[in-house]
Amino acid sequence: GKATLETGDKMITVEIRSLNSKGADISLRVSSGLRNYELEIRNQLSKQLERGKIDLSIFIESKKAETPVEINIPLAKAYHEQLKNLAIELGQPFEDSLYQVLKFPDVLKSEKSEADEQEWEQIKTCINQAITQLNLFRETEGKSLLTDFKDRLKKIETHLNEIKKLDENRLMNIKARIRNNIAEMLGKDKLDENRFEQELIYYIEKLDINEEKVRLKTHLDYFMETCVETAPGRKLNFISQEIGREINTIGSKANDAQIQKLVVLMKDELEKIKEQAMNVL
Repeated sequence: GKATLETGDKMITVEIRSLNSKGADISLRVSSGLRNYELEIRNQLSKQLERGKIDLSIFIESKKAETPVEINIPLAKAYHEQLKNLAIELGQPFEDSLYQVLKFPDVLKSEKSEADEQEWEQIKTCINQAITQLNLFRETEGKSLLTDFKDRLKKIETHLNEIKKLDENRLMNIKARIRNNIAEMLGKDKLDENRFEQELIYYIEKLDINEEKVRLKTHLDYFMETCVETAPGRKLNFISQEIGREINTIGSKANDAQIQKLVVLMKDELEKIKEQAMNVL
């Protein structure tokens, strides 16, 4: 965000940059004349920008000629008088050198005067305008992120629907494959159907992914609902973690090459969502 304010004899420019961060990490670049107002500036930035790595710079250009260095004339006169007295005491010729006097401590001052209340109010107005510009940019970026979230969540949901179709016959195929393998090893006549069914039910229960499919769809919907809330960044990170857990569980239980390929695609989209969620306030 950037704002410029032109007063009678000065040009005030405020620039603010913000990057993603877990907290409010504020860095200020201001002149020594504004040091008394640093705490107020930090409070103002924290209140209106909430969090982020925030860099604020204030530039004040004067239209009239200003002396960058101020000479302490009374002190210089005192030093000059002392040098003259010393020369008399030592019986040495006095060299009237102004350059020598200027080298003494505190004769030259380069500190700028502190801003008065009227100038500070003008600077504060400029800071508020820059913050407004930054927040407008944040809103524009947020709309782009929302579009990106919708597209990636839609892809994950499409892959989930494909998994649902594959899952309809998955357990039956696993059951048939196990039956054939056992029959080949033991022979069909030696297969105890009752014991086989009991063991198979216990085994199949571990491969069932119906609960994971339902929870994953719920988390996807909840993610989009949360996007319209105020400052949902942290919440979106938590929801994306839950989405990841359900996808991982489906992958570990699938025992099916086609489903595991879809799980990899979902993970790829989720990683991109997590990266972008870090940029949400």
